[in-house]
Amino acid sequence: MTSFIINSNESERATVARIHALYVEHKYLKVSVKTGKDRSLDQNALSHSWYEQIARELPDYDALSAKCECKLLHGVPILRAEDEEFRQFYDNCIRKSYTYEQKIQAMKYLPVTSEMTTKQLSKYLEAVQAHFLKLNVILEFPKE
Repeated sequence: MTSFIINSNESERATVARIHALYVEHKYLKVSVKTGKDRSLDQNALSHSWYEQIARELPDYDALSAKCECKLLHGVPILRAEDEEFRQFYDNCIRKSYTYEQKIQAMKYLPVTSEMTTKQLSKYLEAVQAHFLKLNVILEFPKE
């Protein structure tokens, strides 16, 4: 699979030229487009610090189990709603075939948050925050 990032007029022209060359060579292309920026390093660091905090404050969790549960309960629904390819994969391979416990285990290996855009990861973090507030864990966003 070939990926292209277009973030300037120059990269747009180069990408169009590369796509044209691939079409001439193969006579068939399937193109998927993802808009928005990739998730930020700050968001990534925040989510991992929250998993650690959850593990410290709730005895039933370690950081990995918190991460897996958050990915399943909050990340998967976001991607299923916004990414047709992910929805088809998840529904066909995992949703109907695995128990809840098996789904949690699968989250160790299934990329969820790493597939999200900045906007999707913001939605994810807000959902995680709201979920754990109900369990008296206050997860805070850094002050701007």
